[in-house]
Amino acid sequence: MIVYPAIDLKDGTCVRLVRGEMTTATTFNDDPTAQARIFAEAGFEWLHCVDLNGAFEGRAVNADAVRGIRAAIGLPIQLGGGIRDRAGIESWLCAGITRVVLGTVALRNPKLVREAARAYPGCIAVGVDARDGKVAVEGWAETSEVTTSELARRFEDCGVAAIVFTDISRDGTGKGVNLEGTAELAALVAIPVIASGGIGSLGDLAAVASIHNVAGAIVGRALYDGTIDPEAALALSQKR
Repeated sequence: MIVYPAIDLKDGTCVRLVRGEMTTATTFNDDPTAQARIFAEAGFEWLHCVDLNGAFEGRAVNADAVRGIRAAIGLPIQLGGGIRDRAGIESWLCAGITRVVLGTVALRNPKLVREAARAYPGCIAVGVDARDGKVAVEGWAETSEVTTSELARRFEDCGVAAIVFTDISRDGTGKGVNLEGTAELAALVAIPVIASGGIGSLGDLAAVASIHNVAGAIVGRALYDGTIDPEAALALSQKR
């Protein structure tokens, strides 16, 4: 199982939110490049980045910060937030981003996601963000009537590399992932699932790792505040 340390970008800084509310932002590092180096030097194999402003505005807002991170480290980078069209997808892949995460556009234009997944094998992930079992989009500001399982199933057999599943009610709380919801989704699709939202301890990480078809876990606040030790997290992930 891969542990993805998270860098969420708001106004050019590394922040953590609680349940996706921008007003709850806590800044942990004013220098995203330096934070990326910290994670790389700790031994992590991937980096997960989100352009939070971009997720709300539907376009790249923290592009300079993302490019700075890309130039500073050699790790593969998974990027989401505000990527809504083919040009945006191709621009980031050409800029050296390893995998883009498509959320809002996966709901609004699933055909585009399927086409991109076929055109760029292994480079497209779908973000499935849940609020009470329904898919939330536009930076989690809107909740649709589409269920998480329905959205995930739309992308079977088209080459999507992963489903990034987040229970919004858990995100940033450190109270643990929605294990039941994660397990249900992972059992419904053949696409590997990356669990996100609420991991606050090594026990949470171990619980996620025990779920069949979960290939990764995104960890944010717990790494920043020291609740989870990077060395211990990596050791656990390698055992799994």
